[in-house]
Amino acid sequence: MESAALIGEPQMAARWGGLGFSNQTVVDMVLPEMLPWVDPHWYQFPPMNPLWHGILGFVIGILGFISWAGNGVVIYVFSTTKTLRTPSNLLVVNLAFSDFLMMIAMCPLMLINCYYETWVFGPLMCQIYGLTGSLFGCTSIWTMVTIALDRYNVIVRGLAGTPMTIKKALLWISLVWIHALIWTAFPMFGWNRYVPEGNMTACGTDYLNKDWFHRSYILIYSLFCYWGPLLVIIYSYFFIVQAVADHEKQMREQAKKMNVASLRSTEAQNTSAECKLAKIALMTISLWFMAWTPYLIINFSGIFETMTISPLFTIWGSLFAKANAVYNPIVYGISHPRYRAALSEKLPFLACGGVSSSGSDAQSQASGVTAVSTDEKA
Repeated sequence: MESAALIGEPQMAARWGGLGFSNQTVVDMVLPEMLPWVDPHWYQFPPMNPLWHGILGFVIGILGFISWAGNGVVIYVFSTTKTLRTPSNLLVVNLAFSDFLMMIAMCPLMLINCYYETWVFGPLMCQIYGLTGSLFGCTSIWTMVTIALDRYNVIVRGLAGTPMTIKKALLWISLVWIHALIWTAFPMFGWNRYVPEGNMTACGTDYLNKDWFHRSYILIYSLFCYWGPLLVIIYSYFFIVQAVADHEKQMREQAKKMNVASLRSTEAQNTSAECKLAKIALMTISLWFMAWTPYLIINFSGIFETMTISPLFTIWGSLFAKANAVYNPIVYGISHPRYRAALSEKLPFLACGGVSSSGSDAQSQASGVTAVSTDEKA
């Protein structure tokens, strides 16, 4: 923390005493070694009110604690419960692991920077911070893609699909990490770069660079780590929901022909559970895209110069992106019956509501985002 001392009392006095002066800028407190990495765009903005740094630090601290606890519990419960150690749930554990690492890598640094109101860890750590945030974010979305494809394989393709195995799940996970690492490492080797963001307490891609060689990185990266995954997920869940709806329709028509209220009530219950958990999956993925879309908007606004990006606006990108790491454990705790059952057994003080062990829960093969009846997997 010796680098933080470089800010100095005179600079702090100017920061607090000159907020109303036109010659004060948001860059005034930046350490000398970080100035070459700061885009001239930010020199036009006055210093941010210190209250915003306090609010940002407080919110990031809360999000970090929830993420560590929630994803830590998900990893522990899924890894130590025999009935949950399925190939599909390896993808769930990988998602929780990625979210957990994101907040481990980013939350402490952000808290310290918010205290000093600027980046105090030097250029190298700025590069590493930007890389890890992008790496874990890309890993999370592609893990969501693999979960969606797994559900598509089981529910839509049915008997024609190839069952998920431990080996296949590990292969998918490895490919997800390698793919994310390749794309997020490019800025470290000269294709774009990681630089301080407008609030000067976090680092991300350089979307203000006027060189189209560097701008092209953000455009192509968005195709492989945002638009492409989005289209695959929409495609998968569209046909998942369609398949479930068609199945329910067939069951109702058959019951009507036989003049009975329902056919095989257990299967109907399972189908309802699948539909419910498919909706949960869609909600989880929607939350993820809601979390990362502000960053996409900020990056594209910088590239195409569609609007003036202020330091305060960049705060929302940081908040929404990091909030993504707390959504999944909450959703799983509410929607996953076998997870709730295992949670009530291993950590009863965290269990949410009662858990029924009969009916569809007993007959469903749990996965990260939905449930599949044993009849469909037979």
